[in-house]
Amino acid sequence: MIKIYLFSFFFTIYSSYCFASAKDNIISNLKSIENISFSFEQTINEKSEKGICIIQYPKKIFCEYDNVKNKILVSNGKSLVITNKNSNQYYIYPLDKTPLVFILDKESIIKKISETEINKVQDKFYMISFEENNNSINIFFDKSSFNILGWQTEDLYQNLAVTYIFNLQKNKKIDKDKFILPAVN
Repeated sequence: MIKIYLFSFFFTIYSSYCFASAKDNIISNLKSIENISFSFEQTINEKSEKGICIIQYPKKIFCEYDNVKNKILVSNGKSLVITNKNSNQYYIYPLDKTPLVFILDKESIIKKISETEINKVQDKFYMISFEENNNSINIFFDKSSFNILGWQTEDLYQNLAVTYIFNLQKNKKIDKDKFILPAVN
């Protein structure tokens, strides 16, 4: 019986150490990142889109979608514009009114990781979950590299949006002009 208690005790301590270590590794990795470039697949209401993105911390993003509309999403850190290169159609939103504001702010992510329980999902990846301004946000991290794998949020219309990222590259030289909002009429 004592062996069972000892095993349980050491297993609990080891598990806590592993998750604490994972937290520390994820935070350390995030602190070393200035920008990331990646391919993505995003699913909203069972509709899937693909493309490429660049995130420049803090709060800047540029994404080109591979679809017939040639959609572009860009944030300069304050506003978010979604435009269609094939028409004059565009949508502009204050960035702080979207859940993307949290994904694009690594200091906020680091703070949430520090304050929140980290979960291991199916022994494949780590996940943090939190609520912020009535937004439910899940962020996923690779269990080996501690790089971000994607996120799950609700979009502006309360649709579940899941973004999976791959081919991630860190701290590449990037064109800062990508984050200039397109001219909208």
